[in-house]
Amino acid sequence: MPTMENFQQLMVQNPALQWMWNSVFISLVTMFLVCATSSLAGYVLAKKRFYGQRILFAIFIAAMALPKQVVLVPLVRIVNFMGIHDTLWAVILPLIGWPFGVFLMKQFSENIPTELLESAKIDGCGEIRTFWSVAFPIVKPGFAALAIFTFINTWNDYFMQLVMLTSRQNLTISLGVATMQAEMATNYGLIMAGAALAAVPIVTVFLVFQKSFTQGITMGAVKG
Repeated sequence: MPTMENFQQLMVQNPALQWMWNSVFISLVTMFLVCATSSLAGYVLAKKRFYGQRILFAIFIAAMALPKQVVLVPLVRIVNFMGIHDTLWAVILPLIGWPFGVFLMKQFSENIPTELLESAKIDGCGEIRTFWSVAFPIVKPGFAALAIFTFINTWNDYFMQLVMLTSRQNLTISLGVATMQAEMATNYGLIMAGAALAAVPIVTVFLVFQKSFTQGITMGAVKG
């Protein structure tokens, strides 16, 4: 078990607070962007009709089974070309188009009554207002579940952080703990202190929003 001395040592010898901030920033920004893009994309795929719609959705389904390692080389080249390697955005941007998020929000959007959308159109609502005023309240449970799932998934995404982040100041808390373990393999108290610090936000988020998470997933499974 880590002691208070271990936590104090963690803060003094390592930029642990900076690592925590990096993790929080990456997780929150990714959560916001994934939820925004996935809810809009899922709504369009579910309620709009256009050429190539089924093919596009099939691509999203196929992408869900595609390991990150398959696209790692072109992804790193794109990140280097953009000049954002070893920045927090190098972790965030590749995660925005999360196929599972689109799939989940499409399943919820399928349950939006078409009559409500047509009524909103007759009343003069544009596409954005129709989505925000009519569609979004219906898919809100799925949106909440996706937000929590994205936050937890991003926080625990060790692979992308390992590939994209190199400088010690830009590490996340999970990557920082792994670095400490490699450097101080025998200092178990310090390593456990870092692991405990990394687990606190995830446990807190899940306990606080557990009801919304389970409700959203259950509704998606039943309605989908």
